[in-house]
Amino acid sequence: MKIEDFDFHGREFQFGSLERIMKKNGFIHEGQWDYERVTFDYKMLDKTDDATYFLRIQAFAVQGEIPKEDAEVQLLTPFLGRHYYPHGVEYDEDFPDKIVNKCKNKIESVYNELVEADK
Repeated sequence: MKIEDFDFHGREFQFGSLERIMKKNGFIHEGQWDYERVTFDYKMLDKTDDATYFLRIQAFAVQGEIPKEDAEVQLLTPFLGRHYYPHGVEYDEDFPDKIVNKCKNKIESVYNELVEADK
């Protein structure tokens, strides 16, 4: 599910700022990067239906290389998926409102911090 309620897609930020803000907000990117692309994941566990969800925010380098601090990266539209063992993450389904709302709050927090850091 794409989360398109925010002016995220196409915005450019320095990778160092993005990485710090994402980490501060609970996102990880471990080995999910190469020199041109990066994926930040926020993992959510829902005990009511024993499900694991991932909010994913991706970016790609428009100048420089990831993971250099001064690389300029462009954000893509965030999306939400549910993990199914052992098959992987499914993005095309109905998600609980509480999970969608949590994702929107998380994206809003990240977005506001990025815009503030970019001033």
